[in-house]
Amino acid sequence: MTAQTLLEPTTLSIEGMTCSSCVNTVEKALNAVEGVSATINFATETAHILAPADISAKELMRIVEKAGYKAALLQDAQAVTLHSKKSARALFFAFIFAAPAVAISMVMSWHHSIDKWIISQLDSFGIAHPLYSATAWLVIALSAPVVLLVAWPIHRAALRNLKHPTMDNLISLGSLSAFIWSIYANLTGQGDVYTEVAAGVIFFVILGRYLETRAKASAGAALSSLLSLGSKEVTIVRGGFPLIVPIDQLQIGDEFEVRPGDRIATDGVVVKGESAVDNSMLTGESKPVDVGPGSQVIGASVNHNGRLIVRATRIGSDTELARITAMVISAEGTKAPIQRLADRISAVFVPAVTLIAVGTWAGWYFTGSTLTKSISVAITVLVIACPCALGLATPVALLVASGRGAQRGIVLREPRVLEVARTVDTVVFDKTGTLTEGVMKVQNAMISTAAGSVLGASFASLLNETMILSTAHAVESQNSHPVALAISRHASAAGAKEYAVTEFSVTPGAGAAGRVNLGAQSPVVLIGSPAAVAHSCTDFHPTIKAAIAQGQASGLTLSVLAWDGVALAVFSVGDQLKNDAASTISTLQSMGITPWLVTGDSAEVAATVAASVGINSSHVVSAASPQTKVEIVERLKTQGHCVLMVGDGINDAAALTAANLSMAMGTGTDTAISSADITLMNAGLGSVISALNLAKKTLRIIRLNMGWALIYNVIGLPIAALGLLQPMYAAAAMALSSLFVVTNSLRIK
Repeated sequence: MTAQTLLEPTTLSIEGMTCSSCVNTVEKALNAVEGVSATINFATETAHILAPADISAKELMRIVEKAGYKAALLQDAQAVTLHSKKSARALFFAFIFAAPAVAISMVMSWHHSIDKWIISQLDSFGIAHPLYSATAWLVIALSAPVVLLVAWPIHRAALRNLKHPTMDNLISLGSLSAFIWSIYANLTGQGDVYTEVAAGVIFFVILGRYLETRAKASAGAALSSLLSLGSKEVTIVRGGFPLIVPIDQLQIGDEFEVRPGDRIATDGVVVKGESAVDNSMLTGESKPVDVGPGSQVIGASVNHNGRLIVRATRIGSDTELARITAMVISAEGTKAPIQRLADRISAVFVPAVTLIAVGTWAGWYFTGSTLTKSISVAITVLVIACPCALGLATPVALLVASGRGAQRGIVLREPRVLEVARTVDTVVFDKTGTLTEGVMKVQNAMISTAAGSVLGASFASLLNETMILSTAHAVESQNSHPVALAISRHASAAGAKEYAVTEFSVTPGAGAAGRVNLGAQSPVVLIGSPAAVAHSCTDFHPTIKAAIAQGQASGLTLSVLAWDGVALAVFSVGDQLKNDAASTISTLQSMGITPWLVTGDSAEVAATVAASVGINSSHVVSAASPQTKVEIVERLKTQGHCVLMVGDGINDAAALTAANLSMAMGTGTDTAISSADITLMNAGLGSVISALNLAKKTLRIIRLNMGWALIYNVIGLPIAALGLLQPMYAAAAMALSSLFVVTNSLRIK
């Protein structure tokens, strides 16, 4: 296959997998095809496949079916496999037959009474009865539907997988051996009957799988809810009239209506209306966000209390919801390094257990034990061994973590981040949009009416804070520069009035000017950098000079406002720190993680921000280009540090890729998000701590699961081989081992 071959992703739903050996079988079958790369997720029972464009999904399904399993193209609503009515029916029938069979076998006082009653009935009909135990035949009759009918899917899977043995082969061999031996023993009178063991084994296996499937459904509930958020219909506004159409008919640029209580159909910009929007299902932020004309809104968020008209900007697979969902499903289709170890163990586990069972039988039989005892011990070995827990240890934990993370606005791109997160000791932050809000705001507005005394008596009645702010708003509202927009927003929020502007002009790099009609007076209002305004003004009043000096010391951008050549106000504009920036830095330091600030801003701005959040001045790099950011990350790695990079812009993408672990703010650019290992949909920096803690907790759960799965078999197999355990109890232990792994993983929630 050439490097230029186009690989297309396909996700299949796989039916019939019962253990990690099944996973290996399907993976081997798919990966044997040239150009195909497939990974199987046992928890979701899905196959994530990259295949050349000339290999169709139908061909991939045929390969899976040839390996002995059923496959179908996964639809969005089926991303998490749920238990079916079929499994519930199987459990019901297994119980109503297995329960009396086990009860009769275990209560010895019933045997004589049952034998006497059956023989009397045969005598009354004149039927000969050379029976060694009538009770045994009753137990065999009760067990037969369970072993032969209810367990048929297990036997069928075992037949299909003779070349690649799985857990079904062990269960099938164990139950059929016990059933057939019991019939022979009761016919010849040469041994004990074990049919209730066969029925009990099947019952516990089916019960375990039913509970396991229910637990896996619970594990995937968060992802299921995420997948179900998408709207099916949308109310498009055309010609002033609302029209309800299927969501797939919505086009970019269409305007659609969102009523109170409805979900926003897709990503867009508010055209009309004001409301509060709940983004919690996507960002984890519980506080509603106020929106109005010009505000960006995310598809699937809930509109609270106002009618909105929204213009669609992204649809289909390009939306924020689709992007999050794709990343979550992609993460589930990728295996963590620790899971590779489990796969290698599982690949040889079933054949090894089969050999151990045969060796156990031979060891007992040829050392003088009865055939009955030898077979019983061998059956116990077959039944207790279970690679299911081993196969579920990682994928179920990852499924829960992915779903829970998505609910909290933390999207994991691939499982390897779990193992990297625990070793992070250094974090490199970008400034704009990461430590700060990324939006210019007026940090301080100093207005001096005293400085305007030189304007004369005609301006005396106009020299007040509201009027000065109104002239700032009048001029800056005509200007599209970010600093001008910040001043205009500040003035408007402070109660500025609307006045007409004439003779408006903008000088790039200097500022803007215009004549503002205040009624009795129409001063020429100039607003711009201190140096530019100074050229057209009288000497600045001391209060103006002091405000400029203070703003420059803080590393802020300054704009001076003047009327007819007299400076009256200084606006200090800057990017505001996020509310939780300082607390996040403090928490990281308490975790033993050293924070760095690497920014393209000036040294003054960088120093101010670092001091505000608590970053050591020796860990600050200013005026950093994208290449400089990469060099800083690489240098820290060379020094033996495990580096986490947190950023949001295109200029951070290379550094995000270079770091050991990377997180991108979901409010950032697509380039940054596509380069990062983890996407933080919540704008707050606290998500960095939450993501690290989620990753560490998930890894702890996975290790506990793996440890349990291995210890269970290391202890269980010798106990079974020594004849210290009954087959039926072994089946119960096997079912409980898998259930433990799944329920333990649910603790991540």
